[in-house]
Amino acid sequence: MYAIVEIAGQQFKVQAPQKLKVHRLELEEGKHVELGNVLLVSDGSKTSVGTPVVDGARIAAKVLSHSKGDKVLVGKKKRRKGFQKLNGHRQYLTELWVEAILAKGEKFDASKSTAPKVVPYTPPVKKTRATEEAAPAKKAPVKKAAAKKAAPAKAKAAPKKAAAKKAAPKKDDKK
Repeated sequence: MYAIVEIAGQQFKVQAPQKLKVHRLELEEGKHVELGNVLLVSDGSKTSVGTPVVDGARIAAKVLSHSKGDKVLVGKKKRRKGFQKLNGHRQYLTELWVEAILAKGEKFDASKSTAPKVVPYTPPVKKTRATEEAAPAKKAPVKKAAAKKAAPAKAKAAPKKAAAKKAAPKKDDKK
């Protein structure tokens, strides 16, 4: 069984268990929706064509996610004029899971849904100065004995370097 349905100004051929990407719909992720603009319904032997829509026919679907499509590059060029321009575009999409094709009077039970589970998208957190200052980095605990030994060694090392620089003989280039 299949149907042809109009969603967001475009026509799609849908069957009962199917994923479908359409232009962005203003619906929440995980919600069930019934689409009413069914233009044609066919079950193999019988076909119903609407004028313009089939009376009482609906498509039961679940909103899985909202995303963006692949980038499409559009280039313009005018020959002999030195004009070139390149633009990119990513279309906002909604992913639907088609549950069932409902005839007149049929109801869909959302509790018997066969759709995959909806996992909400969480964007990665970018590190900024504000987030670093708010959550100070944890340092590994240092043993007191090791800290005492390390501190005097650093103090002794600095004067030796300074003394070594002072003791180096100066070269005289005048001869």
